[in-house]
Amino acid sequence: MYKIMIIEDDTLISNELKSLLDNSGYESYILDNYANALEEILHLKPDLILLDINIPYTNGEVLLQNLRKKSNIPVIMVTSKNNLTDEALSISYGADDYITKPYNPNILLLRIGAVLKRSNNNSNILIYKDLTVNLQKGLLKKADKEIILTKNEMIIFSYLLSHQNKIVTRDELMTDLWNNEEFINDNALTVNISRLRAKLKEIGYEEAIETRKGQGYILL
Repeated sequence: MYKIMIIEDDTLISNELKSLLDNSGYESYILDNYANALEEILHLKPDLILLDINIPYTNGEVLLQNLRKKSNIPVIMVTSKNNLTDEALSISYGADDYITKPYNPNILLLRIGAVLKRSNNNSNILIYKDLTVNLQKGLLKKADKEIILTKNEMIIFSYLLSHQNKIVTRDELMTDLWNNEEFINDNALTVNISRLRAKLKEIGYEEAIETRKGQGYILL
């Protein structure tokens, strides 16, 4: 079941949205902690966000811009502003779609379904800061620069990315490589980490992977 987060401070509208989504087979959540909105999103890890532009503490476009630095969770902007400038800004900041209030519930559900379908087709794409990580192609892309990773390097990087800001032990990395049918020894892991660091350095992330002595590695 897809999880959808509703970020809308109008209680009547947010409750109507929740009822619509719950009755349509989705698992919906209403954000109530606007002071820590980004942290709440990253903790819940929804499959899609319905985001209003006018929200407390910040605005939806700023929240979207900050979210895109850490995640590619699909976002549909829901707003009462029928304004082409807002629409263009939302799309430029990384919104996947845009719908104005008052909206037709059936149209909203169709758009949600379309965005989720596109998202599933792009499930091999991850985001690290301003890098696009293409798991299927083994590519790191930053603006017009592309770096090709080997299969082992990508397995290591994607595992570190999925545990970003947490220490990952060498044993965990070795296990993940084994789970992906890549059988390498301890020395080979060291070599792969070194090569991965060198490639990240090429695109401006020299200090991305930090060694924690006696513990493992951490992707910052």
